[in-house]
Amino acid sequence: MATGRGRNRLRTFAARPGECSETVNAGIKSLYLTPALKQKPRVCIESMPSEMLLKIFSYLDAVSLLSVGCVNKLFYDLANDNGIWLKIYSSCLQPKRTIWKMKSEQTEAVPLGCAALHDKKPGYWKKEYILKQTAAVKTRIMQLAKPLDPYTGLPCKNKVAMKLSGLSWIIVLKDKNGKEHVMEKANLSFKHTSVTILWYSTNWPCLDVVSTLKLFGVTPLLLDLNMPPNKNGPRRLSLIAEYHLANLTESSVAVGADGLVQLFSVNPGLLIGIWKEKNEIAFVMVSLHYHQLLERSILGSATVQYAPPPNKPVLDDIDPEYGLHDYSLHLEMHGRSCTYLRGTFRNLFCRKGDIANGYLRLTVVSLKDNRKHLPLIGTLGLSWETDVFKGNVKDCYMMNLTLFDEIGEPFWCFSAPVCMELSSKTSGLYDYMGHIYTTNYADSEGKVCVKLVWLEETRQYIIVNLVLYVSTEKVNNWYGTNY
Repeated sequence: MATGRGRNRLRTFAARPGECSETVNAGIKSLYLTPALKQKPRVCIESMPSEMLLKIFSYLDAVSLLSVGCVNKLFYDLANDNGIWLKIYSSCLQPKRTIWKMKSEQTEAVPLGCAALHDKKPGYWKKEYILKQTAAVKTRIMQLAKPLDPYTGLPCKNKVAMKLSGLSWIIVLKDKNGKEHVMEKANLSFKHTSVTILWYSTNWPCLDVVSTLKLFGVTPLLLDLNMPPNKNGPRRLSLIAEYHLANLTESSVAVGADGLVQLFSVNPGLLIGIWKEKNEIAFVMVSLHYHQLLERSILGSATVQYAPPPNKPVLDDIDPEYGLHDYSLHLEMHGRSCTYLRGTFRNLFCRKGDIANGYLRLTVVSLKDNRKHLPLIGTLGLSWETDVFKGNVKDCYMMNLTLFDEIGEPFWCFSAPVCMELSSKTSGLYDYMGHIYTTNYADSEGKVCVKLVWLEETRQYIIVNLVLYVSTEKVNNWYGTNY
């Protein structure tokens, strides 16, 4: 039973009706009876009327329209509006002001604004604009690359055309699960007849799961030649080459190694550096020959490589009984930063007796003619680098070969990594006493065999023999004959 003291304590906590002041009662009533404040609705651009969005989009240029169309489905549909793209098409390409539309047996002139908008599917004028604009830019780029270097016989303004077109190169590695890994950042090294591209990263996929590597040329989809290329806008891909990398170390050619990496070569022109300790990719290097480089990097599609037109031979100059004549060769041997040999050899020929085992033999440097023997300048080696490490693989270099036919057309061209191997034989030449080294290259169109002698006194290599073996199948396809 509570004492009186306890009862008095309880009364202090329980107020009697009417004891609360009017101010407190008013506060309680306002707390429970006042309606909640309405939140202001969020303003979202997607909730705006389509007519208003179309009005906004009508002020955008072509590149911005293509970019905004990638935001969502609504923006994609609105950004395909024929009215907007017809305005862009008309202002840039200036088509005729009327379109002739056939109705039964009568021909009727229809204003461009009516026929073009109502008779075409959404996106029609966007596609037309893109096709016409890209075709015009490609034509201008190809015309820029037409002038030939009288020394190499190859386009002399390739580098200028590449810069003007905004051309770059990327590689896409695909693993066995179908996941793609895109590598964009690259270092470029330009030579007289080729460009060498080096990619390195710390995020390479595991070598064991990589199945293919694709090389693409990348250009802005819409390019204004009067302005610098926009690298953040929509881009176009052109497939240059596809390499199969499954079982890379077993199926490819090992061309050299240093203390950190081992190099493996895959035709055409691909070089992959593998860390020795981890058996993982360290870097990827590709050497691209200038012959038809712009065409391969720009005129292909994302899935199909550029197909060059067939050769048109000089009919009165084909004689399988005589063989090849008046051929010329431009040869370049180089690393990434230095050139060891660059020379042109003319009046090459092949007699009928030089055709054997499916190849036509062209002797460029004869072992017996020491007047044509050539020294290499510098110490041969191919440099490489990653984010952390740098190195140089000795006795490994890039070979650029351009073989021209009798009328000066590029007949066989490649740029590829090669290496020198020590031969078991010693030089039997009176002029040179030293170890013999050989360099051999082969692809589907031919073979190259180089023999060098190392002179210890001058510490340099001398090319004493250089022979090309051209595939008879290549010759037959080129001339339409039967060797």
